[in-house]
Amino acid sequence: MTHFPVTNSTLSATALGQLVIEKYGLSQNCSCRLFRTGMNHTYFITDNDTKYVLRVYCYNWRSKSEIEEEIKLLQLLKENQLSISYPIADKKDIFIQDINAPEGLRYAVRFSFAEGGKMRFMDAETCYSLGVLMANIHTVTTNKSINRITYNSGTLIKLPYEHARNHFPESNAEMQFINKQSEKISRTFDTIDFMKVQKGIIHLDIWYDNMSVTDKNEISIFDFDFCGNGILISDVAYFCKQLFHIESDKAEYELKKDQFLKGYQSIRTLSEQEINLIPEAAAAIWIFYLGIQSQRFDWSNIFLTENYLKMYIGRMQSWIEYNEPKEVAT
Repeated sequence: MTHFPVTNSTLSATALGQLVIEKYGLSQNCSCRLFRTGMNHTYFITDNDTKYVLRVYCYNWRSKSEIEEEIKLLQLLKENQLSISYPIADKKDIFIQDINAPEGLRYAVRFSFAEGGKMRFMDAETCYSLGVLMANIHTVTTNKSINRITYNSGTLIKLPYEHARNHFPESNAEMQFINKQSEKISRTFDTIDFMKVQKGIIHLDIWYDNMSVTDKNEISIFDFDFCGNGILISDVAYFCKQLFHIESDKAEYELKKDQFLKGYQSIRTLSEQEINLIPEAAAAIWIFYLGIQSQRFDWSNIFLTENYLKMYIGRMQSWIEYNEPKEVAT
């Protein structure tokens, strides 16, 4: 019987468990279970009392060279003793495993397990600590580059809009809003003074879902799948926007945002132009992730509807309106 072709598969956790035992020399007691599917598929490996994460990259999502660049970045951060989930090589000192999946060649990498739990509602102290950790990462990555995507108005705004057009008509009110904001943000990006706005390697997806926090307020950041080159303020802006949506009480948001920025600036000073870029830098990343959802329709087709677009862009609108200069009453 000829097997019907597939575009995406979920690999057997049992078979992957046998693979990691063989490749990494783990004990026969080692277990592997699927944690979640998504942009990539994540499995938890337990070997007696030690835990690991196995990330299986989706077919045709990241090239081997892109994954190698991610690994190099994580090794650099680990060498600088920064609290991140780092890649672990196998017995032959190989980091990337080739897997012949039904849809084609896929890659898998084992990572250290980030101890702690997810903290959606962070307290001010945790926000401060995250600012410190992010700044320490940026201290290492400032003025460095990797052979991956460069985030600019083309990759953050223009290309994502084209991806979204494959699912939504340009006549859609939300699409028209995106187009109008894209033009405005592009003009802002064109005027950036790079003597005052620093560039380097960025994570571009730092929020509560990509970090673990222990009872002692120790933070570990993981999932560098979107790392690339860009302005460092992008990471700051994206976290501020995520915090904005989580905290319905905007007084609480302001308190925690200020603590986050205070923690960051205890390590690295932000220029006035960088601070002023936060609203539009965050909006640009919001557009970028709509493009990713459109591009990866195999993953996002459950919720990528016009109702979802209205909700998603409604959040962007609320962020923009909140950050618009307020008129001072006379």
